[in-house]
Amino acid sequence: MHRPDMNEVVGRDDLLLLTLDTLRYDVAVELAAAGKLPNLSAHLPGGTWERRHAPGNFTFASHQAIFAGFLPTPAAPGPHPRLFAARFAGSETTADGTFVFDSSPDLVTALADRGYHTVCIGGVGFFNKQGALGNVLPGLFAESHWEPDFSVASPSSFEAQVACAEKVVADLPAEQRLFLFLNASALHQPNWFHLPGATRETGDSRETHAAALQYIDGQISRLFDAVRSRRRCFAIVCSDHGTAYGDDGYTGHRLGHESVWTVPYSHFFLESSA
Repeated sequence: MHRPDMNEVVGRDDLLLLTLDTLRYDVAVELAAAGKLPNLSAHLPGGTWERRHAPGNFTFASHQAIFAGFLPTPAAPGPHPRLFAARFAGSETTADGTFVFDSSPDLVTALADRGYHTVCIGGVGFFNKQGALGNVLPGLFAESHWEPDFSVASPSSFEAQVACAEKVVADLPAEQRLFLFLNASALHQPNWFHLPGATRETGDSRETHAAALQYIDGQISRLFDAVRSRRRCFAIVCSDHGTAYGDDGYTGHRLGHESVWTVPYSHFFLESSA
């Protein structure tokens, strides 16, 4: 995958980081190959996902790493130069074209220091701001949003999150650069309600997980249109970790299984519609 010079991107373009919480690599690739993700696939280089390894096996750990510049790593022998990196001696993945920050330990604050308005639209419980732990990740941002309609329990979570993103963009002055982070909760269990015919009793499965991704794909053009409405936007779309549905007897995540560690990743430019 082409790696742009992030020292040119930062300061010039808006930035979108969309984490599709718990999305499995195999499900994402299967749906793209079957033509069932038309809106996402239109932007994926080559029409498919890159296979990568997650920096953590559950949401909190993975996002702490991502916000420190450790995006999912290509699942092939490296080293692999990173897009973003905190400055520290001996880094083997900092290279020409890496946006290196040393004013703070995290990317969010570093972008704020470069004049970006940083916004978090939360999804799963680690972003719900309802307790000390739920405030850690949103607390990195200048502006953060969470409401029950964004949560894993809402069958319309992603469209509610996108509506919030549309308002965020509309309320910003045209000259203000934006770093928008959105954690999509729709794929996380429970997701049975995204598949017609599934019930609470039949529960979640790879099939309901796939249906949730198709639900996201049906809404994602609204998000992309919003973030490119003022200027070009550099978008990163990835999973933070996968999840198991009975694979080798495992269910869920926060465990060391291939279905959890292997994730889909992509980055691309969304050209301005302004």
